[in-house]
Amino acid sequence: MQHVNDKTVLGNFDEATFVYNGITSTFFKRNAKYFVRTDGADGALAEYELRYTFGVDPLQQYLVEFPDGRLQALSIAWDTRPKDQGGQRWFHLYPNEKIDFRDELHWTRRQQNWNFMCADCHSINVRKNYDAASNTFKTAWSEITVGCEACHGPGSAHAAWATTRPADPSMGLTVRLDERRGIAWAIDPATGNASRDQPNDRRTEVEVCAQCHARRAQIAEGYVAGKPFLDHYRPSLLAPGLYYADGQQRDEVYIWGSYLQSKMHRAGVTCSDCHEPHSGALRANANAVCAQCHLPARYDAPKHHFHKPDGKGSACVDCHMPATTYMVIDPRRDHSLRVPRPDQSVSLGIPNACTGCHADKDAAWAAAVLEGRLGRKPEGFQRFAATLAAAARGEAAAGSLLAALASDPSQAAIARASAAQALGAALSPQTLDALRAPLAAADPLLRLAAVSALEALPDEPRLALAAPLLDDPLRAVRIEAAWLLSSIPDASFPATRKAAFERAAAEYEAVQRYNFDRPESRTSLGTFYARRGRNDEAEKILRSALALEPQHVPAYVNLADLKRSQGQDAEGEAVLREGLQRLPDNATLHHVLGLTLVRLQRADAGLAELARAAALAPDDVRFAYVYAVGLYSNGKPQDALAEIDRALARHPASRELLLAGASFSRERGARERALGYAQRLAAAAPRDPQAQQLLRSLQP
Repeated sequence: MQHVNDKTVLGNFDEATFVYNGITSTFFKRNAKYFVRTDGADGALAEYELRYTFGVDPLQQYLVEFPDGRLQALSIAWDTRPKDQGGQRWFHLYPNEKIDFRDELHWTRRQQNWNFMCADCHSINVRKNYDAASNTFKTAWSEITVGCEACHGPGSAHAAWATTRPADPSMGLTVRLDERRGIAWAIDPATGNASRDQPNDRRTEVEVCAQCHARRAQIAEGYVAGKPFLDHYRPSLLAPGLYYADGQQRDEVYIWGSYLQSKMHRAGVTCSDCHEPHSGALRANANAVCAQCHLPARYDAPKHHFHKPDGKGSACVDCHMPATTYMVIDPRRDHSLRVPRPDQSVSLGIPNACTGCHADKDAAWAAAVLEGRLGRKPEGFQRFAATLAAAARGEAAAGSLLAALASDPSQAAIARASAAQALGAALSPQTLDALRAPLAAADPLLRLAAVSALEALPDEPRLALAAPLLDDPLRAVRIEAAWLLSSIPDASFPATRKAAFERAAAEYEAVQRYNFDRPESRTSLGTFYARRGRNDEAEKILRSALALEPQHVPAYVNLADLKRSQGQDAEGEAVLREGLQRLPDNATLHHVLGLTLVRLQRADAGLAELARAAALAPDDVRFAYVYAVGLYSNGKPQDALAEIDRALARHPASRELLLAGASFSRERGARERALGYAQRLAAAAPRDPQAQQLLRSLQP
């Protein structure tokens, strides 16, 4: 990030024009200042002065400052690559969409807001300074761009040391990041792989890098190098939409979550073992960086990579770190460092490095070739793809598979944590046991994930399991425990835990208020108050979320739910219809409205809304299930079973659909049809006691 001037601006501002979605934007200079004429928040063309540049290579964006203190990033960027590489041009970051002023991705909207989305990683010692009363920012920083203190902490002591150079091994640095110092890696000739002569137990460097190279939410200001990462950030796990089921990057996840999955991380490799942090360059060129730990005679050879030496496909990164291009022109390599698995592309529909290059071939071809070359199916370190895929699809076997992964110490902690978190949707007496060890694990990701999975438990076991986490050393875990326990009445808290809950609850509120520039945080706090029985405060904050962002669906849903809890479903209906006026095709709003109308004894209208939700979101198995239950409960069993069968065509191993089909059929006396559903369920979940019991009860 730099101030706009003739030295920092790389784009063409000589009355250059760019047309997108029918809008012609013009970039120009006037009186030594830089401007763009483009569509504003109301869709009308206007002139905006550009105050800051953002980025250098391979693209540069520009920031506009508004009177309320917002800095907004233009979605039209300058391609800084040489012309012979396709650069030196203006381009739009969403070229295949039609983003207009009503869209959340428009440059004037929240998703392009620098104060929240960008500042914490791109400047040093950022103070957001958002004022909720006036809805304004006075964001400040110590350094406009990334410098020494981003990684080493406050530098005054180091500067003082530099004047006299006393005998101080720390050189006055708050954090030295010296995990590599005095370490040797020895390559075993038998395996061709290296091992560290001392275990790396600190992992400080990886956490310092994580502050900017992780997909995370900021929960507190004041992070400096060396402080606990989870005291200031809540990282995302391997969630659908962010990652593929095998852990490959999908959305922009910024490396950390990928790297934590890797065998390299398990072995103690740090970021700076491969990257020189001050120059940004690799420690060695091309395959030589990998040859630091992997014997070239074994790995940098055609018998390993199956390609011509020095040809395409012979680079280690081609197969083990395939790139995904973000922001149209910015390729970033996947740091999970995995073995290519085209066989999983066949079974799970996920990408693989082989067909990423051999685009004229399919995954089945690649799987056959690789198995033929290896003489076996590839495996690799990460072995959780089928489990996370089953969980994402709501399959009957998901619970037992997730429990096994969460309990598997051979797998990376982030994969185990992702399984523990996903168990929240598949809790049973059998799977609950798999969360007990993660709740007390040394790795904070496991504790954070496990406590978040306990929402569906009754009050007493939820309190017993989660209350100890109210005193966790890390803020991210404490506030998760506070949220989880917020719906438990005060009278149920033992005296020994009450004070801890109040402290953690205060922290939870502070985190949400820190991010009150976002409707998500207002909705979270409003819902927290509702769970605590503070209904008037809850409604006020939920309505403020809608005032801030009238298209924020969770605020409509949670406000309607608050009205339901107060016996005011008619008012809840009005809230939901207000949301549908703005978002007429939102499946969630139609679904919740359908449930509301059913409670208001307007079954036909309610079923129509449930049907609409299921049609709008056919991949959401829950919508189909609820619609089928609604049909059955309202005397339409044939229609209910037809809906179940339609949904099963898309979700063939769905536990709740198969259970519902068996139950409805048995109640109607259609024993053979019920048995068919039960057999499918038992086959999909052979270790599910309920499925096996159902099957036995239906067999002749």
